[in-house]
Amino acid sequence: MIEELRHYHPLVIEGMGGYDPRDPGVVAPLIVAQLQNHWRRQKPSKPVLLMTQGDPYEARGISAITRLVADALCVSRGLIFLDPDIAAYHAPNADRYKVSLEIPYSALADLLAARQMKAGGAPALVQIEARIEAHLAEKNARRAAAAKPRLPDYYPAFARLQEVTKTACKQICNGITIAHTSREISDSSVSSFYQIGLELGLIAPVDMVPFDG
Repeated sequence: MIEELRHYHPLVIEGMGGYDPRDPGVVAPLIVAQLQNHWRRQKPSKPVLLMTQGDPYEARGISAITRLVADALCVSRGLIFLDPDIAAYHAPNADRYKVSLEIPYSALADLLAARQMKAGGAPALVQIEARIEAHLAEKNARRAAAAKPRLPDYYPAFARLQEVTKTACKQICNGITIAHTSREISDSSVSSFYQIGLELGLIAPVDMVPFDG
């Protein structure tokens, strides 16, 4: 599956889940237009594959938006899912609309665990995991100061899924495009961990398509 992935340019879209109050039929065309504008400046050298991360289908939010974006761009979708020993419910509940390629999280994590970021440096996976723990501690400290409960226990696994997916896809395919579905990203959302890839230099600002709408 990883060998097949090499033939594509991965597109990852990050944003709110089903709690997103906006009409996906309004949001998706804005993202498509922003992607097309981005690709006029940085044209992908391979066919685009929209990479999803196991979200179950809902009428609003990321799963609805990515379906509409895939249709508008006439592209297939890939699915990265958490292995059963991490979250047994994840793969069975994943939306498989137009999915032509499925890869377990462990395959991408193993790849990053074997690759050094720099000569003599820790593997990318180690640095991603350490940065996730640091970000999580900071977020929980802010929440405690605001008398809010700690973030749920599943956050680290899904933050790793998000950041490993992007980093591994970029390394495997020698490029990536990452788009957001909203301008403001809540500090309490899994999407907010996107900053980790930028901080570590694993994702470049030119890979990003901020939402403008």
